[in-house]
Formats: sequence, structure tokens, C-alpha cells
Amino acid sequence: MRPLSVSLCLCLALALSQGAPSHHGSMKDHHKDHAPTPHQEDDVLDRCEGIEFDAISPDEKGITFFFKGDRLWRGFHGPSQLLNSSFQEIDDSHHLGHVDAAFRMHHEDGSEPHDHIFFFQDDKVFSYYNHSLEEGFPKDIKEVFPGVPTHLDAAVECPKGECTTDSVLFFKGDNNYHFDIKTRTIKMKHWDQLPNCTAAYRWLERYYCFHGHQFTKFHPVTGAVTGDYPKDARSYFMKCPNFGHGGNDTDRDRCSNGRLDAITVDDLGKAYAFRGQFYMRLDTKRDGWHTFPITHLWKHLASDLDSVFSYKDKLYMIKGDQVYIFKTGATYTLIEGYPKTVKEELGIEGPIDSSFVCGAESTVHVIQGKKMLDIDLLATPRTVTKESLLPFPKIDAALCGPDGVKVFVGPVYFHYETPALLALSRIQPEPHKTSVEMLGCDH
Repeated sequence: MRPLSVSLCLCLALALSQGAPSHHGSMKDHHKDHAPTPHQEDDVLDRCEGIEFDAISPDEKGITFFFKGDRLWRGFHGPSQLLNSSFQEIDDSHHLGHVDAAFRMHHEDGSEPHDHIFFFQDDKVFSYYNHSLEEGFPKDIKEVFPGVPTHLDAAVECPKGECTTDSVLFFKGDNNYHFDIKTRTIKMKHWDQLPNCTAAYRWLERYYCFHGHQFTKFHPVTGAVTGDYPKDARSYFMKCPNFGHGGNDTDRDRCSNGRLDAITVDDLGKAYAFRGQFYMRLDTKRDGWHTFPITHLWKHLASDLDSVFSYKDKLYMIKGDQVYIFKTGATYTLIEGYPKTVKEELGIEGPIDSSFVCGAESTVHVIQGKKMLDIDLLATPRTVTKESLLPFPKIDAALCGPDGVKVFVGPVYFHYETPALLALSRIQPEPHKTSVEMLGCDH
């Protein structure tokens, strides 16, 4: 497999251990300091000079907003704007002037306003959708979130599966409050490992407490902090001169080479594309296109995977002559006794170019050169039940979904309605650019 340029590692690859020294830094008071900075006198704020944010939240489209005083930043780079440029009623009608805390509601299964953004200021809460203030707002915090204190420091959503139920975590001083959205009940906790947060942010199922111009990653249920924290936010959450983690050329590298090593969707619906040392989540594109080292989730594997497929809550990851099987869940756990050889697990000699399983079927389609081998995963021992000749000399990656089979060859992929049509076809269908149609590039 062709190695991927190291610069593909986005500056947002927060799981890497390098960063600022591991100390909590200064603590803040229960109330944020909203006094103007020297830059605010000129209506200009430069977040690359180091800013303690008041709040951070994505909107319903996945665009992340950073708030400080009466200014905001839209996305991870670009200049500040006035708060009312994106949320007009905040200053025009209610003279908000600043935001204490903000979060995007997650409650798909209930009557609560899923994907609405909630802003908190003093004892009031504002609800926005499509950047418009919802009718009847602002309201008292105690009316919408009973038991939650006023003058908050931070807030962040915590969906079911990451927390026990769909919840919101509120922070004030040394305390945090877990608010159950369905039952509207609250539990107060104190987390010694976590600094006082001026802002909190959930990004790609990870949780971050911002304090000063630094951040600390934490567990949303226990508050546990693991790894080398705090880190400087300017190296991860924005593009700043002389800061960064792995370079700022991610878009260029992601879009200049659409070739994949492997691609799959696990049984929880998480879609992964692999190239070189890195993986990219494809199902979280609303929150941006970002890459991480493979070792972040699969510490036993470093780079250049040959094939990955999902079957019965397990992820099969193949490299060379070795098969690693991971139990699918909130994290991926290597099953005891693995890795095993391809011969032991699948009954054929390795290596493998690509493989895929369609839906709930028990057949894995293994591709080696121009051959596709069908193997029954329910059989013991496993043997090839069918062999087909393919219209390609080599396939880099393959994926089967509700719309059919995609086979990836170099920078393009080809679509077939079924594995049988892939095996029978001798005329290649229209190629699709992987970078444009799968990786979010515009060229």
C-alpha cells in the first residue's frame, strides 16, 4: 500500500499525545470576565493570540461557532464577526452582548427540539434553529432546564450511548450538572481531574473542556482525564501561524489523492476510510472532514491496511497475512487470541486486496487480484464456495451498502447493484471521483 503524507493528519487530531505540559493551568471564577480586551476597542479579535472562549457550539449544519464577548468565529479559521451577524436577535432585540454557555440539543427520539442551539446568558436561555430565535424565547433557565443554575460557565450535549441517556452537561465553578433531557432530572457532580471550564465542546464523540487558551479532553460520565493535557487550542481547533499539529494542508492532501487502502461501515453505522497511517470518519461529515492516526482507535495497527470488513458486531481488519478482529462498541476491543493468519481465519492464503460483506449476509467477498472469492463465515472450517473473475486487474478497496457495491480503483470508484453483477460484468460502468463524492472535496 502507498503511504499517506504525514500532512494529512489534521491539526484537529486531538487524540495524539504530544501537546502542552500536563497541568491544569489557572482556574477561573464562577463568573466569566467579559471586560473588553485591547482588540475589542477596535472591534477586532485575533484568536491566534490566545483567547479564553465564552462558549463553543456547532449549529444544525455542523458549523462550529466560537464565542467571546460580542464577537464570534465561524469555523476553524477566518476573522471574528459581530455576534448578531449570525444570531441577529441576540443583540438587536435583547442586547445580550455575550454568551455564558451554548450547546446543540441532541434528542432524536423525543419531543425536545433536536438540533436547536441553546444560548445561556445570566438567568435566561435562548433557543435558535436555522439561526432564527424560536417563538417564546428567551425564557428563564429554570423553566426550560429545572435545577440548572444561572450564570453558567459552560454546557455541552451528551447523546445516549456516550452518556446513559440523552443528556446535557452544565458547568459552573467546581461543579457540573448532568441534566436528563427525557426525565428533566439533574445530578450534581464534582470532578477533581477537570479544570473549571469556560467552554465545553463535543466533537466526533469526544469531549473537551476549554480553559484559558488551552483545552483538556475528558470522559463525559466520569470526568476522567487521560493523556497529556492540557493542550493549546491554537494547535488543534484553529489555523494559526507557528501553531499546528501535523500541518495545515489537510484539505489539499485529502483532495489531491482519492486513493483508499480500505473502507467499511460497522454495525453501529460508523463509516471509515483508511489510507496510509490514517483513517477518516465518513458518517460525521456534518462536523467536518477530519483524519486521525489509525492507532488512535486500533492501537495494534499502525498503517497500510489491506482490507477491512464488518460482520456480526465485529470489525475484521487485515494487514499482510494477519487478521485482527475487534468487538464493535463505543471503543474497539481486540478479541482474545487475535491476530490469526488469513489461512486460519478465512481458509485461504493471504494477502488480500479488499473484502466486503453485504448487509446481514454471512458471505464475505474477498478480492485477490482479478479474482473474487466467496467465503461462508458460518462454515467450519471456512472454505471458498464460489470463485469469480473480475473486470479489474486490482481493486484497492470495496464497500457494500443499501445502494449496492462500490469498488475503489486508484482515485475513482465504480458502482454495481449487486456482487453478482460485479462478477458478471465485462464493461466498466461510469467512474466516480472518490475525492469529490466520498471525501467531501469540491474538485
